[in-house]
Amino acid sequence: MKSLKIIIALVVVASLASCNNKRKPQLQYMPDMYVSVPYDANGPSSAGNKVVNRLPVAGTVSRKGIVAYDIPNSNEGYEKAKAELKNPLKVTEENLDKGKELFGIYCAACHGTKGDGNGILSQRDKFNGIPNYKDRDITEGSIYHVLMYGRNLMGSHSSQLTYNERWQVVQYVQKLKSELK
Repeated sequence: MKSLKIIIALVVVASLASCNNKRKPQLQYMPDMYVSVPYDANGPSSAGNKVVNRLPVAGTVSRKGIVAYDIPNSNEGYEKAKAELKNPLKVTEENLDKGKELFGIYCAACHGTKGDGNGILSQRDKFNGIPNYKDRDITEGSIYHVLMYGRNLMGSHSSQLTYNERWQVVQYVQKLKSELK
């Protein structure tokens, strides 16, 4: 009987609480979740004069200088890059040295230090059929396209290399190709 009285009391209280004006906001448990605090992205916030637009945290990766690459990952895109894409960097010793360093890190394990397809992975029979640069009809555009998307068993290196670093590797690969003839 006692529990029946409690249930009836709860029903009466709930019905009375629900019979109020729905057009007015009721009790808000966490008001910041309903009404956001506006911030001026380039100036002080309204809550305490703290600047919102700050410098990035130390050690974060900068997204500045990213250049869009809109040639599609297809055979037609490869041919377009091969025919039309040109290296925007000047051929300098500094670019070639950086390209050689990056080639040693990312490419030499498969392609070999001379670009002859005789890298350590090829020698250990991990990957077979890695092409020799002198046997390939490659241009600076086709090399860049392959660095961006990969080709056959080679994966993309676009996430490991910046825009300028990819072009530096392209310069070094072209130098290796010319030395293999």
